[in-house]
Amino acid sequence: MMRRYLLIILLISLFSFSGCDDVLDCIINVRPELHVKTLAIGYVDEYYSENITAEIKNEVHDNDYDYYFDVSGRLPEGIDVFYNRHREVVFKGIPEESGRFSIKVFLEVIPRYDEFGNNGPLCTDTASRTYVLAIK
Repeated sequence: MMRRYLLIILLISLFSFSGCDDVLDCIINVRPELHVKTLAIGYVDEYYSENITAEIKNEVHDNDYDYYFDVSGRLPEGIDVFYNRHREVVFKGIPEESGRFSIKVFLEVIPRYDEFGNNGPLCTDTASRTYVLAIK
């Protein structure tokens, strides 16, 4: 019985110090997400274009965030990366070499403030995922 009271006190304390919205957002897992995707196979000396998109998981207003991407790893010669703040990373160009290229995409999101100074709460503001770009 005492354990039940301690749990109730702990939950009340948690809600009073952190705010109900933040706790609920973490319970429903509001966070940035890079989509799971197998990149299309490219071919040497043929135009290649592929994209990776992102969103805020469990958030209907995910366009109210600024998306910042970074790509690490070696891209094949002839392929360039372009960043679109509208939730997209684009790889395009004419590859000059074949191989399998491991590419890590890092995402950071920043909520925009509304006219009242509020922003969208997140459990975390970053995500990353590794993709493989195969050129034949």
